[in-house]
Amino acid sequence: MAVYTDISEVELADFLARYDIGTLTSYKGIAEGVENSNYMVHTTKGTFFLTLYEKRVNKADLPFFLGLMRHLAARGVRCPVPIEPREGGMIGELAGRPAAIISFIEGMWPRRPSVEQCRAAGEALARMHLAGADFDMTRPNALSVEGWRALWEKARESADAVEPGLERETEADLSRLEAAWPQDLPAGTIHADLFADNVLFLGTDPGIIDFYFACTDYLAYDVAICLNAWCFERDHSFNLTKGAAFLKGYISLRPLSDAEADALPTLAHGAALRFMLTRLYDWVNTPAGSLVVKKDPLEYLRKMRFHRRISSAAEYGLAR
Repeated sequence: MAVYTDISEVELADFLARYDIGTLTSYKGIAEGVENSNYMVHTTKGTFFLTLYEKRVNKADLPFFLGLMRHLAARGVRCPVPIEPREGGMIGELAGRPAAIISFIEGMWPRRPSVEQCRAAGEALARMHLAGADFDMTRPNALSVEGWRALWEKARESADAVEPGLERETEADLSRLEAAWPQDLPAGTIHADLFADNVLFLGTDPGIIDFYFACTDYLAYDVAICLNAWCFERDHSFNLTKGAAFLKGYISLRPLSDAEADALPTLAHGAALRFMLTRLYDWVNTPAGSLVVKKDPLEYLRKMRFHRRISSAAEYGLAR
């Protein structure tokens, strides 16, 4: 569930009066997503997306997120665009929360991505990276290698209760990755959370949504995140055909350098650790009854174990 803050019809109608998007006809909460409160809003002029930013999102980051969407859309990336109120700016306030109205893009996310959809997602990620090359804002990635140990220390005491031996295994992987993390790879604006539910397909055309983890980091790290998110099957096995399709789609628009390709196993291992740690943190620190959706950290423990055995990007399907 992803409606943490309820809003009334009167509150919403008053908020929409600041915009030139027509008058409210109906609205409903959207269950998907875990960070913010989301509503589908229908007006006399169309359909829009309302997001109320909850406490887990830093208000100071909102200009980066919203500005990035506007920048990418202006360069041909199919993604939502913030709607400006008449008095300017992009961020308002509703029900005591920072809020924004975003354009609505059509499409459905693939519950079980096909090989063709994996290739299209790779192309979409590369298109986003290229379009973001001249985006003039930056945002540090708090969930890259420099931030993992602090997150780990908040969860490690409970790790073995989740999985026997998890404390020792995670500590070994974290130490290994801290020592091996690559330096000086091509960097830029990355999505950092491009899971299948953040790509809406309209036919074969992918649109990208949910930029609220976007940041500045290695472009190849974004590729590695997607290998974890798109190319494993429900039995936790890696689908080499899907990996090859994703990478072929990506490099058709933005070829990986030799250094990026060599670093891909380390980056993919690190991406798996990153999602295991955030899931583990939520698993052990979220109070019972909380509205935060807890996801199983052991899914990404299995992926960590897979990446640990990989020595070459060819094992993910990269043709060089």
